[in-house]
Amino acid sequence: MIAILQPLVPHYREHFFNRLQEQAPFDLYCYDGVDALRKRNLAAGSTTIKQLPAWSVGPFVLYNPLRFFKRDYKVLVLMLNFAHLSTWMILLLKPFLKQKVILWGHGISVKRYVQEEQQPSRLLKWMMQLADATWFYTPKEMALWQQVMPEMKAVALNNTISEVEKIMQQPLPDKAALREKYQIRSRRVLIYCARFNETGRRIDLLLKLMAETDPAEFSFIIIGAGKYKPDFNGYTHVHDFGAVYDPTIKQELFGLADLYFQPGWVGLSAVEAMAYGKPVCTFKRTAEVLQCVEYSYIRDGYNGLIFENMEECLYMLDKLSDDEIRTMGQQARWFVQEHLTMTAMVDNALHSLHTMNP
Repeated sequence: MIAILQPLVPHYREHFFNRLQEQAPFDLYCYDGVDALRKRNLAAGSTTIKQLPAWSVGPFVLYNPLRFFKRDYKVLVLMLNFAHLSTWMILLLKPFLKQKVILWGHGISVKRYVQEEQQPSRLLKWMMQLADATWFYTPKEMALWQQVMPEMKAVALNNTISEVEKIMQQPLPDKAALREKYQIRSRRVLIYCARFNETGRRIDLLLKLMAETDPAEFSFIIIGAGKYKPDFNGYTHVHDFGAVYDPTIKQELFGLADLYFQPGWVGLSAVEAMAYGKPVCTFKRTAEVLQCVEYSYIRDGYNGLIFENMEECLYMLDKLSDDEIRTMGQQARWFVQEHLTMTAMVDNALHSLHTMNP
């Protein structure tokens, strides 16, 4: 038997667990409840879970590890998070427990990425040394750690979203008809689709771009809700649809857009945009502009654009031709098909689990 620990299961993760369950049965334990989903503006996934008692103070989490000892679990998939005090307890007792432990996580702090890229976290290194294997979200962070720990046993899952294959199976939309339907007729349409729950998304840069673009030339589609969401009513060229979970509406809104634009904190939204065939536009990762690990999926000039500053952003958006956008969009879909399907993510996890022989 296998036990997997997560805080909660949002909608974009449900297919991973459901499909993995079909080939490697496990119990999924979650220590956060429905309130945590609401606070983070997430929709719940339809995955069977077992609630795990836990206590948290700031970033530190203490969950009940006895649940994992009472059952005949041979493999535990815990989180690669040094603030999980109970995980440290399990790792230190592992020689006496006869259980294999896999740690699953980013492998790096999003907020301290620039620093940790040069000097990885010692606490995470210690955790991984105590574990039997590590699941990284993307190949880039795994490669960083393999330079530090060449003998480590690890796999990059290639983090993706639940509906990615379904999105790519949809026929290409009639962009002109959709723009007519939604009364959006600008020469260039940019779409933003992410929660406004994190200051690192740099909404100030989104607002600056809106303020400096000609409403007759550029329009913006906004999908998302959250406590940091600004009031877009003052912008005539901004079309705000709030939180959208209806796949038909989402398909239409992405279908009428030319480019995906998110200034910072780009994560799985990049996968969704590329699956819809939209080049992903964002700013270069710096200490001031934070980016999630999925930022490494964006290849400048190939499946998206990475800007150094706002001046370059305005210049590039203005000069891009329809042919260039179409080519990058096609390459974005190809990149998802080759690397970021849910089938590939599940297969990567299965390969790691099959190597565990307690």
